[in-house]
Amino acid sequence: MRFKDVFSIIGPAMVGPSSSHTAGAVRIGRVARHILGDLPEKADILFYGSFADTYRGHGTDLAIVGGLLDFDTDDSRIPSSLAIAEQLGITIAFKEGKGQFPHPNTAKVMLRCGEREVIVTGASIGGGNIEVLGVNEFDVKFTAMYPTLILFHNDRPGMIADVTRVLSRENVNIGHMSVDRKGRSGEALTVIDTDSSLTEELIREIAQLATVRDVRLVDLTANRGSDAP
Repeated sequence: MRFKDVFSIIGPAMVGPSSSHTAGAVRIGRVARHILGDLPEKADILFYGSFADTYRGHGTDLAIVGGLLDFDTDDSRIPSSLAIAEQLGITIAFKEGKGQFPHPNTAKVMLRCGEREVIVTGASIGGGNIEVLGVNEFDVKFTAMYPTLILFHNDRPGMIADVTRVLSRENVNIGHMSVDRKGRSGEALTVIDTDSSLTEELIREIAQLATVRDVRLVDLTANRGSDAP
């Protein structure tokens, strides 16, 4: 049997009783925070399935808020994350979601900061690993195990070619790509997993491509440590 990463063997370093209910929840929260690009002012969190049944007992609420504060899975401040968020003035609401959900451990995180709003749906799939299942109602998938580029843009011919050309020039290898759109020439979202981190200069260059409205980098490999949030 082959293992893709160390989590497959020993699991993540973490604070909390369950890799699925705590470490995975932290990562879902961090992904949402990175896509928002700032500390949220308001967070509405819907838990589905097993998350909804046990989030208080397993500390999933503390974990996902810790992720919103950009804490890593082993950050000792996670048990105090709700109190820290309150001190920072973040309004947080937890609800139990109803209806269909793609995985027993699913959370939908809706964040707001000023005029910017982000909706991220993710599932904790075991061993602290996650799968993001949607961003702003676009059906895209990624694991956040690697640096991930999120492009908000309008659909147009040559868009993907332009982005990949920039990445290829800088010897950035693409591991996975996911694209969804709301219609021809309409709003679209492209997600690109890369094998290496991206410089701020490279991200700015991609942001200047035609029809690109915004670019975000999700990089959970960069542990911010004690400087979060």
